[in-house]
Amino acid sequence: MGRQPCCDKLGVKKGPWTAEEDKKLINFILTNGQCCWRAVPKLAGLRRCGKSCRLRWTNYLRPDLKRGLLSETEEQLVIDLHARLGNRWSKIAARLPGRTDNEIKNHWNTHIKKKLVKMGIDPVTHQPLNKEAKAEQTSSPAHHSADNHITENSSTTPTEDSDLLDAICNDEALLNSLWLDEPPLVDASWSSIPAGESDCNISSFPSWDNCSWLLDSQDFGVNDFGFDYLNDIELNTMNTLEMCDKTVA
Repeated sequence: MGRQPCCDKLGVKKGPWTAEEDKKLINFILTNGQCCWRAVPKLAGLRRCGKSCRLRWTNYLRPDLKRGLLSETEEQLVIDLHARLGNRWSKIAARLPGRTDNEIKNHWNTHIKKKLVKMGIDPVTHQPLNKEAKAEQTSSPAHHSADNHITENSSTTPTEDSDLLDAICNDEALLNSLWLDEPPLVDASWSSIPAGESDCNISSFPSWDNCSWLLDSQDFGVNDFGFDYLNDIELNTMNTLEMCDKTVA
């Protein structure tokens, strides 16, 4: 079962309080003191709800109530209490005599919160706002360093590949075993040109029909690999043929 209503809704007056009603409530409280607020309306001769009488007395009519805005000392006390208690306005009001929880809450939202933001303080955590910005800045360099690390790792891969390719290119035996089924047989007469002969007879050189492996190697693609796959004997042979072509021409 829920709480019973503080009064009968029938015949209860609502709206602003009049000066006559305030006078009746003040006289009753000063004479009899605070008692059960549900019984106050009937005892004081008021057609009001008990809750309305309590709020009217607490927030407007009690003698020790302070008027006006909070002083600087009170504002600093509210800030210190809010840092420890949060939005518990009733407990904060209990530390400030003559101030109500509703008044303190309104003053906080209207004045103190804006003042703290201008000072660079977070009104919720009471910590400097610059700390959050610094935390974001410290996290961003870590992200950039991770990207740089990935970039460096990716940049080293082509270098390793080029080193491996150079090692393969320098190994003639490996290249011959990869390109040819059998090692090529080259005539020793190709290695040099007889001294004293100015004219070269192409017919004196071996036929190209027996050198099909050169054509196969050429079709394989010299430019595709970027390295010279021919040995010294083959290079001398190619140079000799070019010299003979120029002489005949």
